[in-house]
Amino acid sequence: MPIKTLGCSFAYRAQIPVLNALSLAFDSGTTVLLGPNGAGKSTLLSLAASALRPDSGSVALGPLDTTRRADLKEYRRRVGWLPQQVRPVPSLRVREQVAHAGWLKGMSRRAAWDASAGALERVALTELAQRRSSELSGGQLRRLGIAQALVHSADVLLMDEPTAGLDPLQRRVFKELVTSIASTSNTDVIVSTHQTEDLANTYDHVVVLDAGEVRHQGSVASFFGLAPAGTAPEHRAETAYAGLITAEV
Repeated sequence: MPIKTLGCSFAYRAQIPVLNALSLAFDSGTTVLLGPNGAGKSTLLSLAASALRPDSGSVALGPLDTTRRADLKEYRRRVGWLPQQVRPVPSLRVREQVAHAGWLKGMSRRAAWDASAGALERVALTELAQRRSSELSGGQLRRLGIAQALVHSADVLLMDEPTAGLDPLQRRVFKELVTSIASTSNTDVIVSTHQTEDLANTYDHVVVLDAGEVRHQGSVASFFGLAPAGTAPEHRAETAYAGLITAEV
């Protein structure tokens, strides 16, 4: 069940809107949200996570609407969220922080504790489960954030620049994780990034956002098809992306 925005607008304070009457229905499966810095990707995912509320319009998951207070608890239970900034919880160890995230999403303490072990295993952090989260490196803290988003088995998983701070090996583990989620569950995955590498091996769909507007939405194949004929396969993604972004400049 995809997340949808309908006529969604948002501005920080009284400034020019980052999103203006944006209507977008994400596809089921795995979607990469591409766009340059400042395109509105983080704002859109924050709205989809209900971390922000739209100034006008709506954000919905099936019948659940984030603008209705009565829907918020169930909406948040069904949506996992990895923001750009992952912060350690003072005094908590790694497994405790992941379990705490599950409890905040409505799981019982026992269920959250049991699920935390599996979530840490999926992001290769089991050996650090008893370390204080404040002692983690930047890349390890990012993986902790992914585990927090996974622990409660959400219907939709939102991740904002999840590979920032990860080394090449950790990025490969992340790509394998996305593929695993898609093949072993009914969870839809939406990942924002400005990187275009390995799209074909990781995602089903591409959305390109620029200046708060959708420049393209479709399959990975249709996105690659925007590159001029004769473009080398290894350059199709970056060429298609550049054409969409620069076409409106």
